[in-house]
Amino acid sequence: DGTVVIWSEIMENRRKPAPPAATLDINCDCKEYMLDYLAHSFPVQLYEPFTDSEGNLASRPAFDADGNPILNREACRARDAMLERLAALPPVPGALDQIVQHFGSDAVAEVTGRSRRIVPRANSDGSVRFAVENRPASANIAETHAFMDDKKHILVFSEAGGTGRSYHADLGVKNQRRRVHYLLEAGWKADTAIQGFGRTNRTNQKQPPLFRPVSTDVKAQKRFISTIARRLDSLGAITRGQRQTGGQNMFSASDNLESFYARDALRQLYQLLVRGKIDGCSLGQFETATGLSLLDSDGGLKDELPPITTFLNRMLALTISMQNILFEAFEGLLTARVEGAIASGTYEMGLETLRAESFSVSDRKTIYTHPGTGAVTHLLTIERKDRIEPVVLERALAMAVDRDAELVINTRSGRAAVKLRARSLIDDDGGIHPRIRLVRPLEATNILAEAFATSHWEPVDRERFTEVWQAELADLPEFETSTLHMVSGLLLPIWRRLPNESTRVYRLQTDAGERVIGRKVSPAWVATVIEQDTASVVPADAWAMLCAGDAKLHLAEDQTLARVRAMNDWRIELTGFNDLGIERLKAMGLISEIVSWKLKLYIPTGAVGVDVLAKLLDRFPIQRIAARKAA
Repeated sequence: DGTVVIWSEIMENRRKPAPPAATLDINCDCKEYMLDYLAHSFPVQLYEPFTDSEGNLASRPAFDADGNPILNREACRARDAMLERLAALPPVPGALDQIVQHFGSDAVAEVTGRSRRIVPRANSDGSVRFAVENRPASANIAETHAFMDDKKHILVFSEAGGTGRSYHADLGVKNQRRRVHYLLEAGWKADTAIQGFGRTNRTNQKQPPLFRPVSTDVKAQKRFISTIARRLDSLGAITRGQRQTGGQNMFSASDNLESFYARDALRQLYQLLVRGKIDGCSLGQFETATGLSLLDSDGGLKDELPPITTFLNRMLALTISMQNILFEAFEGLLTARVEGAIASGTYEMGLETLRAESFSVSDRKTIYTHPGTGAVTHLLTIERKDRIEPVVLERALAMAVDRDAELVINTRSGRAAVKLRARSLIDDDGGIHPRIRLVRPLEATNILAEAFATSHWEPVDRERFTEVWQAELADLPEFETSTLHMVSGLLLPIWRRLPNESTRVYRLQTDAGERVIGRKVSPAWVATVIEQDTASVVPADAWAMLCAGDAKLHLAEDQTLARVRAMNDWRIELTGFNDLGIERLKAMGLISEIVSWKLKLYIPTGAVGVDVLAKLLDRFPIQRIAARKAA
């Protein structure tokens, strides 16, 4: 009957081999929209001039005798070539798909809201095909456990996976590796970004994570990083009273393009554009490209100029070359202002944490007691011990691989350095001052290129550089000790009595577990506050005061030692000396120079400076130490 026939057909179908797996061919990009736009909107029709009824010359589409539009063959060839080029481009997957497809779903734990995704699958012959994978609702929990149990070493989570879960190196989980948190496609909400950062940085963790914001080399994209940096800093200052808390120290001062320094730099950029000082971008080009007007009806600069947010938004619509020109000038002005504020001590850093190998309080004095409450203000003398971490030879040689890098040695001092590129500075007149960066074993400084050209630095080969660099590393001690003074306790009643060179507030924790928060003051200010015997000041401490510009030393016989700016360099000058004792002072090691027809005596600022100062103080003891503002 019919039942037997149907059963036999089923058995026959089972004996047939299974059909091959269908090839997944899904167009996940928007290429069809671009192709359709080019095919119908690319200008290929010819136009002809004509004169309208009012005598105005205009143009209109040209048609042949049959009414068909006349096409330009060169334009048609350009359109067809562009269509072929675009159609041949491979699809570009999103960042999430690229990570999963590159490392494989077996190595990547994905905690997002996706219910389906495209993953690579290996065939029996070794080829790779892509398949659609359905993800259940419990996939996020399973992926979280796989990462925390050290089964998967890579975790990708979005805003949907950044709530209610922890991904830090908890002491109670198997995966206690150090997390490297890459911030990709940051959102606009600062509180959401902080919540995402907090997923990998929490209590009871073995080690804190490393945060790495990801950006491209498109200058205008810094607008997005700037918004996050500004909102995180403001949110951290509001909620926790500390500026670095919100941003997790990920952003520098130049990353915030909406600060006071950025607004000042933008106004200066507008002035340079009006005066035609920006190479490659005139005022007309800027106004045409951005749609912003800088001049009033009288031809002068407007009082109400476009704000920084409008300027940054308009930058997104410019070409890459125009973005580079304007941002190079803008960032040069901003860098000059921020570096100047940091050097002068006026840049507001918020509460800073000092870190060292060891802190110990060697002296504690009470300098003020409030008459009403009895609260006291302490002056602490703290011995600080820092571990010296120089730049090793391998790191220095790796820096020299970069473009425009060079290995140099100073022929006068015999020191080695790696010469690198540095951001140029732009002054208020629009002048560009190129700079270079010299990286040494313990420091890195930026100097003007013209100053470097007249210096004693000369390029050397790799062998000579290696010999000198290794010799400098061998002479370095393992630790460096120093002394710092801090005023802690009740500060507001005596705030005006504290030095004005810096208003920064620091905090630290001593080896005994004591937490100290207060203002850092100079040794010169300490000498003026406390009745201190000037004879107890050793030459090394006095030399440190002079080189830092914190103090002026009044010596016997009305002589004075102070740091001055001479010949484009900081020098230690002796004034008030007797003309009959010049030869004796020069015999001690002082250098004589005639500046503006007047004889001046300087202490050498090199390694022999302390020895020369010791001889000078032995003959002319310190009578008084006066504090002075930092230059």
